[in-house]
Amino acid sequence: MKWIRAMALCLALLTCLTIPAAWASETEEEDPLAQRLADAQNDIMMRKVGKYGMVPIYGRDVADGTYDVYVDSSSPYFHIAKATLTVEDGEMTARFTIPSMSYRYVYPGTKKEAANADPSTWIEFEEENGQTTFTFPVPALNAEVDCAAYSKGRRRWYSRTLVFDASSLPKEALAFDLPDYELIEDALRAYEVVGSEELRRQREAAAEALEAVTMDLPDGEYSIEVNMTGGSGRASISSPTLLIIRDGKAYARLIWSSVYYDYMILDADAYFYNLTEAGGPSSFEIPITALDEPIPVVADTTAMGDPVEIQYTLTFYAETVGDKGQIPQESAKLVLILAGAIILGGGVLNWFVKKKRRK
Repeated sequence: MKWIRAMALCLALLTCLTIPAAWASETEEEDPLAQRLADAQNDIMMRKVGKYGMVPIYGRDVADGTYDVYVDSSSPYFHIAKATLTVEDGEMTARFTIPSMSYRYVYPGTKKEAANADPSTWIEFEEENGQTTFTFPVPALNAEVDCAAYSKGRRRWYSRTLVFDASSLPKEALAFDLPDYELIEDALRAYEVVGSEELRRQREAAAEALEAVTMDLPDGEYSIEVNMTGGSGRASISSPTLLIIRDGKAYARLIWSSVYYDYMILDADAYFYNLTEAGGPSSFEIPITALDEPIPVVADTTAMGDPVEIQYTLTFYAETVGDKGQIPQESAKLVLILAGAIILGGGVLNWFVKKKRRK
């Protein structure tokens, strides 16, 4: 009877998962949680449109005519496959095609403005070969233009941003020559890379110049207890941690409980970068600048999306210096080695027993 009850439970769960999906297509309101998830996914997928330094170009500076125009969209869900721009007496409109039948209306504004607007102002789709076409007013080229799109399936408005790229028009269509925005962007990226590399070198130089405390121990590796305070309490540092004595100076190898820390700062301008490669908890080697007293540090985390610098204090306790084997990671290595030896030894013993039985 147990398997019958299990089958019934599986059927009930399957029904719960499939029936609401059918309801969603027939009702105006969607589950609030599903709405939030859909909005979050939409926001994550949004991207910046246009090119650095673009200046709006209005209809008065474009010759009358009809031209193919490239349209940059902020959403991959609202990809514009092709578009034509019509200019007449300084007024511009674009007829663009979405390669799907997902949208019923568009509106020249945000999703909130569209929802509050008179429905007669909504721009309805036209179908062409299984694709959706809209005729949309264009206030300016090379400028971010708000475009709300109404999803047929979800029955809700979404905000999109479009840029109608003037550089895709013939040169004779414009009253003046355009700057080479691609060249500007390439130069800007190159400058940012060079600038960031130089800044990193300066920060690493400051880190190398930071003085570590002297400890009366032979050069080598030990363990030391470290206490961390500050932050939200959700991240921690493994303790005891690895203590490295190099030329009589003390350094610590810190291992975080999180993979999202990318650098630590000591003494305002000394930066130490994550040493862990190919995943795994973030790790840093820093000089121990004081013993038995709090050391203020800053650690940068990307766990919340945008980088956030968080203030902590670290206290290293001199009397807790011990053998390297006390470090949790080292203990784990010994356990794995021991387990491997036991398994190997058991396999060899089993082989000899079987061989003896066959004789």
